Amino acid sequence: MNTKLNRRLSASLALCIISGLVSCTTPSTRKAISPTNAAWQPDLGNGTYKNAVIHADYSDPDAIRVDDTYYMTSSSFNSAPGLPLLKSKDMINWELVGHALPQQIPVDAFDKPQHGKGVWAPCLRYHDGKFWIFYPDPDFGIYVMTAEKFAGPWSEPHLLLAGKGIIDPTPLWDDDGQAYLLHAWAKSRSGINNVLTLRKMSPDAKNLLDDKGPVVIDGNRLPNYKTLEGPKFYKQSGYYYVFAPAGGVETGWQSVFRSKNIYGPYEDKIVMEQGKSPTNGPHQGAWVRAQDGSDWFYHFQDKHAYGRIVHLQPMHWKNNWPVIGEDKNNTGTGEPVIQHAKPVAGKFAVKNPATSDEFSLPKLGLQWQWNANWKSDWYSLSAHKNQLRLFSVQDPSYAQKKNLWDVPSLLLQKLPAEKFVVTTALDTSHLQAGDSTGLIMYGFDYQWIGVKATPQGQQLVLVRCEKTEANCQEQTLATINLSQKNLSLRMSVSAEAKTQFAYSLNAKNFTPVGDLFAASKGRWVGAQMGLFALGDGGKSFVDVDYFRVTAE
Repeated sequence: MNTKLNRRLSASLALCIISGLVSCTTPSTRKAISPTNAAWQPDLGNGTYKNAVIHADYSDPDAIRVDDTYYMTSSSFNSAPGLPLLKSKDMINWELVGHALPQQIPVDAFDKPQHGKGVWAPCLRYHDGKFWIFYPDPDFGIYVMTAEKFAGPWSEPHLLLAGKGIIDPTPLWDDDGQAYLLHAWAKSRSGINNVLTLRKMSPDAKNLLDDKGPVVIDGNRLPNYKTLEGPKFYKQSGYYYVFAPAGGVETGWQSVFRSKNIYGPYEDKIVMEQGKSPTNGPHQGAWVRAQDGSDWFYHFQDKHAYGRIVHLQPMHWKNNWPVIGEDKNNTGTGEPVIQHAKPVAGKFAVKNPATSDEFSLPKLGLQWQWNANWKSDWYSLSAHKNQLRLFSVQDPSYAQKKNLWDVPSLLLQKLPAEKFVVTTALDTSHLQAGDSTGLIMYGFDYQWIGVKATPQGQQLVLVRCEKTEANCQEQTLATINLSQKNLSLRMSVSAEAKTQFAYSLNAKNFTPVGDLFAASKGRWVGAQMGLFALGDGGKSFVDVDYFRVTAE
């Protein structure tokens, strides 16, 4: 750290100590910080909404309506708990109500982070009086879970189809009582992709009824098609419809295939592409019919460090083909809208997936996910009332690799908006030499600000790790000795996920540390933000007063 910055940090530290401000040391003053406000608001309050309806990494969304309520789930990859459960009354204001998968399975396989593995694109359905989730693990196969109530409890995952590279399942229960499963393939595991395979399935989804299903849609036979995947199976007006994306995550489009026979042949049509809109790669999601009979389509947009954020498009029919978005040229191929009238008229409570946490409840907020399968002894919400206690977990991979890439005990959540501020307050009194704790922006590259405890005392540090998959070692960008053990940390995120780290010794005046850090996506996910504590696995710990996410 340069001399000028070192003098500025030292002056700030000295001012707090000399002034004797209570806010430097007591949790009660820190609690006086203003309540959180939503960092992203798609409901414009005038009967219209703006995209994205969820500006967070709910990748590969699938959604349904049951009566007057809408439900959604999405991919969760290596994070635990997995399969987030979201609910809405108007298709715009979504709240997170739980997770279907408490721990990844097989449990021992996911005790360490398996970046880019785990839960890929799931399919959500309501059939026979219960909710169903079909989800793929590209290394193990297709699992099925059910629940009487959407928020759970959900059944243990049942392995319907074992195998590598079998992904993106979508069931269809036909009018004659027969049931089917359509799925895609991951070339990285199976050696093939760009094709969709149809299997016969028992109606209870316990077993498949054939040894090998046929390829019913072959993207290799279609001009310019690549990476045909993510199908969703529907039936209407005598047609079997397969909604499926192609062309790749960042540059692809949404296609629809139709046939009068479930085994084909299927006609194809591109029904949505970027066009002249700013929304790149608009595809993969869910057709939902509103209470009034209007049709809508959820999809994602890959926004790099922000992840795959969720958009909602109007949809109409033309010659028994869906048209998604705005069809400016009357070609039957739409492009994404930025703003539109809301799908459901009326006044609804403004809601967003949770972000902030005061740690005043018996359980962690639903927004939190661990970097792998979690253990209950990593944290406590009862040891210190209204605070989160993170124990200094020992991790061999960190000791060996000198980076956090394979550390399971990172407590993380999605980035909730393009611009926002995160503030947290720590009591580091009980850290021991060798422990570290901090506020982190995590991805392939990551950076954190926090405290390292040494035999000589505690230090405020700013730490960066670049190109983590190449097994980099952390670099300390700034260091200053601390004379007090209560401090506040902050990340201010601006456009393009550029992040400024800062700290305060009085919970009011924040001093920037280091330059802007460009947040980086991870393996198939956006950047994540959160907290951690590492050490020798003893009884040392850090107490976290709150984690507050506010508008910029």
